[in-house]
This record gives sequence, structure tokens and C-alpha cells, in this order.
Amino acid sequence: MRYLPLTEADRTDMLAAIGAPSIDALFDSVPREVLLTEPVDLPPHQGELAVERALSRLAGKNTSAGSVPFFCGAGAYRHHVPATVDHLIQRSEFLTSYTPYQPEITQGTLQAVFEFQTQVAALTGMEVANASMYDGSTAAAEAVLMAARITRRAKAVLSPGLHPHYADTISTLAHHAGIRTDPLPLSVDDEAAVLTHLDSDTACVVVQTPNLFGTATDVSKIAEAAHAAGALLIVVVTEAVSLGLLKSPGEMGADMVVGEGQSIGNGLNYGGPYVGLFATRDKYVRQMPGRVCGQTVDAAGARGFVLTLSTREQHIRRDKATSNICTNSGLCALAFTIHMSLLGQVGLQRLAKLNHQQARKLKAAVEGVAGVEVLTPRFFNEIAVRLPTAAGPLVDKLATSGLIAGVPVSRLAPMAGMDDVLLLAATETTPDEDIAALTAALKEAF
Repeated sequence: MRYLPLTEADRTDMLAAIGAPSIDALFDSVPREVLLTEPVDLPPHQGELAVERALSRLAGKNTSAGSVPFFCGAGAYRHHVPATVDHLIQRSEFLTSYTPYQPEITQGTLQAVFEFQTQVAALTGMEVANASMYDGSTAAAEAVLMAARITRRAKAVLSPGLHPHYADTISTLAHHAGIRTDPLPLSVDDEAAVLTHLDSDTACVVVQTPNLFGTATDVSKIAEAAHAAGALLIVVVTEAVSLGLLKSPGEMGADMVVGEGQSIGNGLNYGGPYVGLFATRDKYVRQMPGRVCGQTVDAAGARGFVLTLSTREQHIRRDKATSNICTNSGLCALAFTIHMSLLGQVGLQRLAKLNHQQARKLKAAVEGVAGVEVLTPRFFNEIAVRLPTAAGPLVDKLATSGLIAGVPVSRLAPMAGMDDVLLLAATETTPDEDIAALTAALKEAF
């Protein structure tokens, strides 16, 4: 019933075994002035039942997304996850498996990864997809490094609609790789700004659609301009369900598509773990990070699966590795695959239409509130609105009354000068009565 079930006799025996006279003697190399003179200010150990009660009380202070009207998006979206998904990913053969190094004993895992790659490639309109990206932001950073390797250039233009967390992740990794990033000031509609920042040094342009403000953009013109300048186009998709309704990035000329797969099969989970998506053109596959599972036949001619490409430094590539990602989001990818399999093409399209339908209702409702201006011109399931007051304090105030009214842009980009802009998302989990509750709360507030 204790976390450290050692008796005094146990400690005495252990000290005798290693030849130390006391526990303090184990730390004699640490300067006395930095050692604590009294115990850390934490509660003493307790039994398992007492700890469970204490943690339950703490958890009871949280407000779950499903318990109140909820309009948060900004890169992580609440969708319904069928019970089948959680049931299947907890099967022991999936839950306990790890990296599929030995194909002769991991055919199930390899096939699941192969199906995941196939689904991602189909969704994004690309020719090949990998598996083993941590999340959307790190996948975007890996894509910038890949573009620099392909073009042998060292500048990345980050569109004004790119999520600030993605921009920060890209800039951090690019800086240490000697790549300069050019993040443009946040803008609701970002196509024109991107086109004016291309030059002969540009390795890639990173564009998000739908972007931070929910704006859905046809990136065809950006793709044409980037290619004319000798640069590559990287398209970021943070809302995977949008790919069930909008034209795929591949159809619009993207060279790489990266994104966050959380929306399909994975709950919000307080921010993770999530699963990164990464797809590209076949001609760039040798520069792609992560690993690729391929389909083959065994000695008897039966269908089988193997790791076709493994680009980590731990594998054959060594110093020529394209990435040092050392694990993958296997269970999250499996949840994505199972949910996608349950939906199918028709189901995904229907789900996407439901999202857009509820977002249209949300837009129409908030437009009827005096002082509220909808900023997003074209949207999928998220819009940005300008309020007659600061968004942050308003969201905090409404939260105390049991309504989670979206994400203030100021929390994502404090220096952007958009304190009065609020991001509102509606999905298939947003009932009409929640939209009515938000509208009523805004009318009362203003």
C-alpha cells in the first residue's frame, strides 16, 4: 500500500550490500551547502486508497469538454470517438507491442501501420506517407528540414495563418539546422502576403488550411508561385476531418502535407499524446523522415509487410539519417486507422458535412449579437470573431458559469495585437442548444 515499500531492515541490508554506512553517505560527493536540511514540503506517503481519493478530488475540479457547452479548437478538436476504437487499441497484441523491428513476429503491427500510411496518403492526395511523427507541429518542422535538403536552400516562409505553436516549433528546430525562418504577422486571409515573400533563397513555404482563424484557402496559386521560385510548398492541416470535405492539398499542388491526426480516433486528452501526419511526392521519399512500412510477399508467396525505409540514425543510414525521431505514436496512429476504417469514405464525408453545418449555424448565431464581427471569410468548422471587449477575460468569466467559449488569439500569440479576437469551433459534438447558450451569454455580456 506504499509507493516505496522498503522497511528499515530492507534499507539496512541494501546499505550493507553496497558498503555504505548510511543513506547520507551515498551523497557525500554533493556539497553540503546545496543539500536540503529538512524534508521537501510535500504530503507524507499515504495508502493507495487515500491517494486515490485525493487525486479524485483534484480531478473533480476539472471541467471536461463533454460536460458543458464547448467551443475550443485552435488545433485540437473535440469529435465523437466510437467505443470500438478504445476497445480495439487496448487488445494486448496492440497495447504491448513496440517498434516492429522483426517482421516475422510483428505482422499485425506492420499491417496496421501500412493501412495508416495508405489512409493518410489518400486523405492528403499524396503518393506516399510515413509513420512515426510525434504530432503535427514536429511533423511541420521535419518537413522544413526536408525541404532544405531537397532544394539546398536555407529559408522558410511561414504564412500569416500558421498556428503560432507550429511556427515556434519550426523556428526552434530550423535555427539549430542553420535554416532561417520568415514568420509573417498573423492574418485572417494569408494568400496575398505569402506571394510577396518568395525569393531565390526560399526553400519552402509553409501554409496552413484551414488556418489558425479557420480560413480555408485554395493554395493552388501559392503552389504555382513557390514552384516558379524553385521552392517547395508545405501544407499544414490541423483539422484532419476537413479533408473529408475540402479539396486535398495534393490536388492543389502541395509537395508535402503535414498535420495533426488527433481529430480522427483520438480524444483531446489534455493536449496529448497526438499523432503527426506526413505525406509527400514519391520522388522525395528518400528524403522523408521517419519510417515507411511496405507490402511484399514471403517465400511462399503470401502477402506480408516489412519496414521498407527506416531513416533514423539507429538504422543503416547512420550519419546520413534524415531524422532522429526515436519512437512513434503507434497507439494513436492505430486509433486513427480504426476510426477511419469504421467511417469509410462516405462516413468521413458525412462527418465533415455535419461539422460544416454546425459551424454555419454558429456563424449565423454570433452574427446576430450586437458588437460581434465574424472575420473568417471561408471556413470549415472554425471561425474567428472580433468582440467589443478583450477575449481573454470574457472567456475566463464565462468559464466560471460553465461555458467554455473558445480560444482567445492572445493566448496563442500575446504580442499579435489581437486581444479582442476569439476563435470558435463547432463540430458534430456541438448541439444547437449549446450554440444558443453561447449566443445568449454573449448578448448578456455585451
